[in-house]
Amino acid sequence: MTIAQEKNPPVKLPNEPAITPQIVAEHGLAPDEYERLLKIMGRTPTMVELGIFSAMWSEHCSYKSSKVWLKKLPTKAPWVIQGPGENAGVIDIGDGQAAIFKMESHNHPSYIEPYQGAATGVGGILRDVFTMGARPIANLNALRFGDPNHPKTRHLVSGVVAGIGGYGNCMGIPTVGGETNFHPAYNGNILVNAMTVGVAPSDRIFYAAAAGIGNPLVYVGSKTGRDGIHGATMSSTEFNEDSESKRPTVQVGDPFVEKLLLEACLELMATDAIVAIQDMGAAGLTSSSFEMAAKGGLGVVVELDKVPMRETGMNPYELMLSESQERMLIVLKPGREELARKIFEKWELDFAVIGHLTDTERMVLSWHGDIVGNIPIPPLVTEAPMYERPWTLTPLPAELDAAKVPAPKDWNASLIALMGSPDLASKAWIWKQYDHLIMGNTAIRPQDGDAALVRVPGGGHKGLAMTSDCTPRYVQAHPETGGRQAVAEAWRNITATGAKPLAVTDNMNFGNPQKPEIMGQFAGAIMGMSEACKALDFPVVSGNVSLYNETEGRPILPTPTIGAVGVIEDIATSVGSRLVQSGLALVLVGETKGWLGQSIYLRELHGREEGAPPPVDLAAERHNGDFVRGEIVGRRAVACHDLSDGGLLVCLAEMCLSGGTGATIKLPKGAAAPHAYLYGEDQARYLIATDDGDALVAAATKAGVPAVLLGYSGGASVVVEGLLDLPLDHLRAAHEAWLPNYMNSAV
Repeated sequence: MTIAQEKNPPVKLPNEPAITPQIVAEHGLAPDEYERLLKIMGRTPTMVELGIFSAMWSEHCSYKSSKVWLKKLPTKAPWVIQGPGENAGVIDIGDGQAAIFKMESHNHPSYIEPYQGAATGVGGILRDVFTMGARPIANLNALRFGDPNHPKTRHLVSGVVAGIGGYGNCMGIPTVGGETNFHPAYNGNILVNAMTVGVAPSDRIFYAAAAGIGNPLVYVGSKTGRDGIHGATMSSTEFNEDSESKRPTVQVGDPFVEKLLLEACLELMATDAIVAIQDMGAAGLTSSSFEMAAKGGLGVVVELDKVPMRETGMNPYELMLSESQERMLIVLKPGREELARKIFEKWELDFAVIGHLTDTERMVLSWHGDIVGNIPIPPLVTEAPMYERPWTLTPLPAELDAAKVPAPKDWNASLIALMGSPDLASKAWIWKQYDHLIMGNTAIRPQDGDAALVRVPGGGHKGLAMTSDCTPRYVQAHPETGGRQAVAEAWRNITATGAKPLAVTDNMNFGNPQKPEIMGQFAGAIMGMSEACKALDFPVVSGNVSLYNETEGRPILPTPTIGAVGVIEDIATSVGSRLVQSGLALVLVGETKGWLGQSIYLRELHGREEGAPPPVDLAAERHNGDFVRGEIVGRRAVACHDLSDGGLLVCLAEMCLSGGTGATIKLPKGAAAPHAYLYGEDQARYLIATDDGDALVAAATKAGVPAVLLGYSGGASVVVEGLLDLPLDHLRAAHEAWLPNYMNSAV
């Protein structure tokens, strides 16, 4: 195609409808946004051009409601190689290696079609990581479901878990960690957040910015079908009673093809052929081609009739907006086409040169020789809507007086009830469906530690710790405190293995940002997260925003999920949370005041969700955590568990159940009321099992860190002197039975 041809106005295809206000509204564009489009184009757009604007200006792709706030997050550190703005974040982990990771949501698709929605969420996040040159080494996920008694919940749990396991297992990548919660606020809008961590040579990172006028644009992977059209737009709106009709917007994945695509891409990356590479995720060919050209300051010609298609009669609109899975777009160096073709054909994947780069800064789409789209690229970015929406911060609730919360009448029954509740019950039914040991590098498995630990491939001793965390009820009560706590807990979980926390990826799941109270939740959470990330030297290097998580006007709990990665130089010095031997001293590190506001104890045993969430003292988090990490790496800790949901007694019960060894503790003199001390959710605390409790307490005292020796491991029961004596067998029966019984029971 010549330059002269590229300047031709687009033609209208046969049967193409006229652009009406109704069609504009169906594409998710507000009237003023459409006026902005007309000003950029200087004419009425064609349908494919309208579709491109719709996708690129959707909340999902443009971050138009959140960008102004996301800029407040800290993103830089000496170890950050690439922060937000690329497919995934990149951090230096030493020895010429980099960790590449990101978390993304697939909430709306997973509610409509749970298996494929969750499966393609895993596939998409895997591509984000390996498109940058990394071999994925681990997956994690954070799942939020509705009330277990809701008629759809069981179906959604079953489908989502099967989808995650089906895709990850077939790819041969272990799923090593995550979290699963239940709450009625998610009845009509579940959350499925998927995270992938990969490793690459730090000098072989691949980026998306196109370069080289005339360089070929190459399509590889699966053929394009009609699945997933309008997926990005659908994910940028609320659900309503017609949401089931959106099933065609859900993508269909094939993990076996993605495995081939992974290996083919990594093989090509070992050559010098690639200039730029981008996966086709949300908005498919539209976003991938547009973003590559925009980042490189170039134009692009896409010859749509050359795109491999798996369905007959497809048109340019469908080809540009399809979100068919397992596809990549690559800019090659001139003359490397045959080299690349042979690699992809060897892996039995489609390969097609579908265009080239230009110096016009325009996206030109051709269809059998006719121009069907011609869009200036820069203004699609610079003139994209960005809103500073009205926001109202959530006031901090009054502190709950622990004295006004009843103590258990039967302490044994209280612990059994909590350990068998939906949020605290064992999730083994879930993670046993995931292959968490494949590759042979998993050092800390699910439920054996606060964070997963995976050996870095390459024959050394280094390990990567990884976790995902959020306590939505805290965020609902006070977003700033909840955002602060989510970051702090992720930092604690990595610290509790002995690893040094390095960086964060986030997944911001919220309701309708056009409501000031919801926008205030988002703003407050960002404020808290930013403060915590700065205080803990824990920069945000990647992430995702998922808004409009509402059904019939009912929002989810605000859920800023934090994914985090840390490094430990020698995995032999790491610890899990299992109590596997008798005679170990149990030392509680951190101050305990007995904070019951927004606690699991208050909710599960008294049916109350009230009070302020526990405050987060970031200086104490840093001081206590650095001390604990030093004790672990110095091999003075045998096991460690951070205190979170359920407080001290739940933490101790989890350690005992995981390792099969009981423990006996007693409350220290001057402690808060027993139910507040044992079930309070004060932050910045760890329970450490050690050979020498007196020495650890002395070291903590010298370091200015609160610590107290509570008791010792041993026996076959969890014992709190004078209050509770519960055999592990009884506790295990309640803890392990709830989820399998729930999933196997009649609807």
